[in-house]
Amino acid sequence: MPLCRATALPPELTNVPASIAIVIVNWNSRDQLRECLASIPHAAARLGPTHFVSTVVVVDNHSSDGSELGLQAGSLPLTLLRNSSNRGFAAACNQGAAAAGPCDLILFLNPDTLLFEDSLAAPVRVLDSPAGRDVGIIGIQLCDESQQVARSCSRFPRPGQVLAQALGLDRLRPALGQAMREWDHASSRTVDQVIGAFFMVRFELFEKLGGFDERFFVYFEEVDFAYRAHQAGWRSLYIADAQAFHKGGGTSDQIRATRLFYALRSRLQYFRKHSSGAGMLLVLTSTYLLEPLARFLMLLAGRRMGELGDLAQAYKLLISWQAQGRRAS
Repeated sequence: MPLCRATALPPELTNVPASIAIVIVNWNSRDQLRECLASIPHAAARLGPTHFVSTVVVVDNHSSDGSELGLQAGSLPLTLLRNSSNRGFAAACNQGAAAAGPCDLILFLNPDTLLFEDSLAAPVRVLDSPAGRDVGIIGIQLCDESQQVARSCSRFPRPGQVLAQALGLDRLRPALGQAMREWDHASSRTVDQVIGAFFMVRFELFEKLGGFDERFFVYFEEVDFAYRAHQAGWRSLYIADAQAFHKGGGTSDQIRATRLFYALRSRLQYFRKHSSGAGMLLVLTSTYLLEPLARFLMLLAGRRMGELGDLAQAYKLLISWQAQGRRAS
């Protein structure tokens, strides 16, 4: 198991009365899911006798690798929901939240994530403090397989960012892009959005906003939720004194073309929902004209000829989706 620095918390800092429901959406992540579940009881034990994980809900999106067989969460109550088809991440998260029932906090956790000793206690402590009363969403520091701190927070998307990314300007000046790559994530701060791999939300806020927008099959559902929470007056907070391991990529590495299609589609859906007509036009131009050319040139320069087919397939799917939407309207 990869390790990174984990800060032990004094016992008196964990005495925060809160029930936490953990929701894990799984698709063909059998081994990672089991490791994730095995890491939860140790982190839950640090919550103390008056703080507890009320339930762990695994929503399996029609896996074909036997992910749902023989699951255990140690001493924690486990609920397994099996879907007969892949409903998408947002819909499965909402399904898991409904099954978890009322609680104080709900943690959406990716199956390729491992919790450390302070992963639950530290964010709960912050949310219960006077300074955290307006914090609706909280994330923690994530470390990768090389024990490096991942750049996991992002800005709310803007049309200009899409253009900058399509032209590669964000590589020269990271502050122009959506991801906050120019920041080392070594300190705690209020951010626009924390990554969905570890996404802890006040349950009252989740209910008030109606959960995730299920039009996002995968990607941008947490961005949209964080933006709506921001509009409602809640902060998203990133804390650097609590850690977890996050592999990243997960099973989406198996389906590069489909992954790129959903990333592009969800981005277009986000801007269609939250942007003006002029902004949407800029996003469409960047997505359909500039970005495919830039991606093509990058693959050629990197001699990654095997990925050209994935790029073509992703845009074929995107154009087909766009055409279907026009016909439906």
